[in-house]
Amino acid sequence: MHNLRAALSMIGAMALFAVEDMFLKLLAERLSVGQVLVMTGTLATAVFWALIALQGGRLWTRELLHPMVMLRNLGEGLACVLFLSALVLGDLATVSAILQALPLMLTLGAVVFLRERVGWRRWLSIVVGMIGVLIVVRPGTAAFQPASALAVGGVLMLTMRDLATRRVPPGISSKTLTASAFASLVPSGLVWMALQSGPVLTPDLTETLQLLCAVAFGLCAYMLMVAAMRLGEIAVIAPFRYTRLLFALILAVLVFGERPDAATLTGAAIIALAGMAAMWREARLARRGR
Repeated sequence: MHNLRAALSMIGAMALFAVEDMFLKLLAERLSVGQVLVMTGTLATAVFWALIALQGGRLWTRELLHPMVMLRNLGEGLACVLFLSALVLGDLATVSAILQALPLMLTLGAVVFLRERVGWRRWLSIVVGMIGVLIVVRPGTAAFQPASALAVGGVLMLTMRDLATRRVPPGISSKTLTASAFASLVPSGLVWMALQSGPVLTPDLTETLQLLCAVAFGLCAYMLMVAAMRLGEIAVIAPFRYTRLLFALILAVLVFGERPDAATLTGAAIIALAGMAAMWREARLARRGR
């Protein structure tokens, strides 16, 4: 029963994350990427800090200046700039498909930078997943989109973020770490606004509602994901992370009128299957170690 509830919570979280991406893409149709990041980061940070304060948590600790925390926040900020830019320039379906390669890139990064050992099965999953990414991106062909390169860069930044997270001091709570990551969107957005040197526009009523919905759906998704991780076994619930791709494809078709071609769908399926295989293998090894 716990695994069932956890799986449903994970599916719900992935659906809400996909809806959050939809609202961010809509919001950035008129407003600049930098402005959207500043508004989103400010509102999300305020909400998260308020939740921490109500629970009696510490709003600030000097450990947030730890190099690994700062590296984590740098990766978060750069990833958001790249992904939101990719969403503006490209298709939601394509960007979401590339995002699913993150677990594979994280495994590869752990091997290269953290000297972790990986067996041949997970190496095979990484290679197959990268083939799936190439099928989606299609570099050097007429179907290549610059947005795909931005999305790949975003995955690399998220990989840096997650690798840095493994070296963050254990005394920093996850909520404080998450709030600081939201706060990192503000300077990232301000720098991007300065580089773009475009006008700062006043959001209209529709855009204000889209902003509120994006933050609300994102925070609810985060809470559901945490609940899922606490309730169920990782081996059971981890593959349900890939339902985010399914929801993103549905929204891409219904809201933005996208029509993903066979190559995009094939590559996305390969990435998802390779990622699920790697997750299942890691969870099985972790269980055997316990």
